[in-house]
Amino acid sequence: MEIHGKTIIITGAASGIGLAMAQRFKAEGAKALILADLNADGVTAAGRALDALAVPTDVGDEAQIKALVAAAEAAHGPVDVFCSNAGVIAKGDEDQPDDEINFCWQINSMAHVYAARVVAPGMAERGNGYLLNTVSAAGLLIQVDSVAYTMSKHAALGLAEFLAAKYGPSGVRVSVVCPQGVRTAMTAGRPETPAAVDGMIDADDVAEAVVAGMADERFLILPHPTVADYVARKAGDRDRWLRGMARLRERLFAGEIKQ
Repeated sequence: MEIHGKTIIITGAASGIGLAMAQRFKAEGAKALILADLNADGVTAAGRALDALAVPTDVGDEAQIKALVAAAEAAHGPVDVFCSNAGVIAKGDEDQPDDEINFCWQINSMAHVYAARVVAPGMAERGNGYLLNTVSAAGLLIQVDSVAYTMSKHAALGLAEFLAAKYGPSGVRVSVVCPQGVRTAMTAGRPETPAAVDGMIDADDVAEAVVAGMADERFLILPHPTVADYVARKAGDRDRWLRGMARLRERLFAGEIKQ
């Protein structure tokens, strides 16, 4: 899909990957941008800078997702692309509090469900549309320091596969963006993040990969090409891959995580 002339919603758009995608989509000639974020001041500033409609939104609340889409449609007509990008992480293992796990679940998984519920049927009726979900490499692999992130991102990947199978025949394309370490607010306070093992990239690099992936209508968009190798290794010998993950976990968190 070409970005030019499209009406696009982006969540998590006040900063990081979401803001970088918004900037790149504007440069590509998007007809209209609708920016959503829980950070009301941040998304309002981004909206002013990009001449975009800013809608403060808690994506973990289905009613607010519906209101976001309604505001977009009222201002600009049918939504061509929904970028479900907002995400959160909570570091911990299986003993981390339920509220942390549920918070990650709502933002990283259910927000994609809510978006699909409200926009995918209309896209299918029109025979055209795009769901772009930011999943992270953790959805294909694991996040060795966060069970909540791992669980919620795996679920997001499964949902996207389901949606691609359901809506693809109706002309609705689905892609998942699966970067490793990206220099954003999420990683700024976590210099030890396992995602940085293969180096950090900038949010602009992710946006570049997104535009190229959407042009090709590829399901998997991998800003870090090495992730494809890891996925192949995992599929080829899962036991060996898991032993490697155990060694990585031990190397990164020896003395901190011993369970």
